[in-house]
Parts: sequence; C-alpha cells; structure tokens
Amino acid sequence: MAEEVVLMKGNEAIAHAAIRCGADGYFGYPITPQSEVLETLAELKPWETTGMVVLQAESEVAAINMVYGGAGSGKMVLTSSSSPGVSLKQEGISYIAGAELPCLIVNVMRGGPGLGTIQPSQADYFQTVKGGGHGDYRLIALAPASVQEMADFVALGFELAFKYRNPAIILSDGVIGQMMEKVVLPAQKPRRTEEEVIEQCPWAATGKAKGCKPNIITSLELKPEAMEINNLRFQAKYREIEEKEVRFEEINCEDAEYLIIAFGSMARIGQKAMELAREKGIKVGILRPITLWPFPTKAIAAYAEKVKGMLVTELNAGQMIEDVRLAVNGKIKVEHFGRLGGIVPDPDEIVTALEEKIIK
Repeated sequence: MAEEVVLMKGNEAIAHAAIRCGADGYFGYPITPQSEVLETLAELKPWETTGMVVLQAESEVAAINMVYGGAGSGKMVLTSSSSPGVSLKQEGISYIAGAELPCLIVNVMRGGPGLGTIQPSQADYFQTVKGGGHGDYRLIALAPASVQEMADFVALGFELAFKYRNPAIILSDGVIGQMMEKVVLPAQKPRRTEEEVIEQCPWAATGKAKGCKPNIITSLELKPEAMEINNLRFQAKYREIEEKEVRFEEINCEDAEYLIIAFGSMARIGQKAMELAREKGIKVGILRPITLWPFPTKAIAAYAEKVKGMLVTELNAGQMIEDVRLAVNGKIKVEHFGRLGGIVPDPDEIVTALEEKIIK
C-alpha cells in the first residue's frame, strides 16, 4: 500500500495507521465513541495481509492484559477504549509501566463521571497525565487535534514507547474520533521478523534470550531497597523524557497580549476564537500542548513574562489549568472556560470568556 489521501473518521485513521506502521496486534473492546477502531480493523482483516492479530477481548481488563503479554514479548501492540473502559484498564497500565514495556493505548474521551454520556469530553486529563493507576509512573501522552494527527500519532506513539520502554497514550476525544477529514495515510511498513524483535528488544521474553537465563517480565519486587532502585531509575527516565520530548504548537503568539491554551478539539475551536478576537482588535495567540506529558511547562512559563493573561479552554471543569497555573507561578492571571456534559462551545463563547475573565 502506497501513501494515499482518503476521507475518514479519526477512529478509522487509528486503525489504518496501526496496520500500516507494522503493528503486531490489537486487543480491544467496543465502547462509544471509539468503537470504529475495532470495527475498521475487523473490516480490513489485516491478519490476511500483514499477519496482524485483531482480537475483541471479553472485557477491557482482558484486553489490557493481552497487551501486557504482547508487549512483554517485544511486539508492537495497542488497545483502544473510551473513558470508563480506560478506567478498567488502569491496573494493567500500571503493571505495564512497572515492567517497563512499550505499548500504545488510545482513549477517545467521553463525559463522566461514571457511565456519563457518549458525547465528547476532555475530562480524562487527570486520569492520564496524573496517572490513573497506582504507583509513581508516567504515560507519554499525545493529544491529536485532527484526523491527520490521529494517524500520525500511532507511529509516533510506538516510536516513543519503544525508545523509552514506556506506555504511550493517544488522548483524543469524541469530536476528533468521530469527525471526518482528509488524511494522508503512510505507506505500508512490514512487520518485524522474529529475528528483528530479538535484536531490537533484547529484554523481551521471546523464549530465545541469549545465554542460559531466560528473560522474565514482571513489575513485582519484594525487597524495598530494590523497589526503590527501580523507582529511582523510572524517575531518571521520566526526567529524560521531559527534557527531550516536549511538543507544542504556537499560533500568532509573537505579538500576543493574551494566550488561549487548549488541546485536542478545543484547540481547533480556540483557533477560531483567536481569529474572531483579532478581528475585534484583541491580540490573542494560541498555544496548543501536543504532549500533555511531558507538559510544555517551560514554554508556558516563558510566555508569563510576555502576556497579560491566559485563558485555558477545556471540555471539563478545569484540569489542565492546574499545570498551566503551576507553570506561570502566579505571575499573571490564568482563568478557565469549559463546558460539561458533552456540550461543545462556539468560538464566540470563548471570546466572551476571554473578555469577561481576563481582559475585564
């Protein structure tokens, strides 16, 4: 399959990109608004073309533990779900992080708490960026704002996961997952051979480890001193990721007197709000975190020396704003605008919030 341009949903782009980047396996369970990921994979039947395994597990818990097993053998494996389903996966995600295994998780967020609504939300920021499972671990978190990025971040997520032996997550939302846009799909890459897996992942439990002692994958350590050493190693790795892998986008920030900070679908709406504000003579820029972790703390802190205020716009009650406020350290005014229950705001609402909460 050569590179091609097609019209598709964000969820469908995830499925196509997973096949084309040479993924070995997908394990998931249907839940709105991300079910098209599994449905598209079932329709495409990659087991007949690339040999990729696609399996609908009996539950979200089963799916994440299948990912644990696949990742432990050095395979490129992924799963997808939506908010309540990702809650069920949290124990497995913590285990995978503790075993230092690479994998890709996709969360197409919907509203909560509880079963909530099937409408879009961004209320899993805490669950993802702060760590929904137990222990001191981190997920590399990518926040797409387009169908193209849904496709692109599959390969990027796997690249970062294997580079750092750490789970990566694509934190999308129901708007991006369900919307349709043109997307350039990558050319097909072959799946790695067993020899390549063994060479690239010498830590993996392939049954073919060099020497007599087999590789054992576990997150268990009974000795406190040894567990502390493990955790200190994790923290050193996380500091390296924070130093090297921060990604963000800046639009019209050069002359900005005010900043809108938003990710995912709200960044798209925020960009239109920025345009409307500039038509009214208000110099507004937008900063979009692409990596929610590592968070662009230094970039936001630098803007605290240049702008008069920041409006953080999210489809939640206020979650990312905590990290923005930590970054600016009280130097300027930072306020929040969000809608709840799956209600997606108009750009005009953001402009009004900017005028009333920041400029007033």
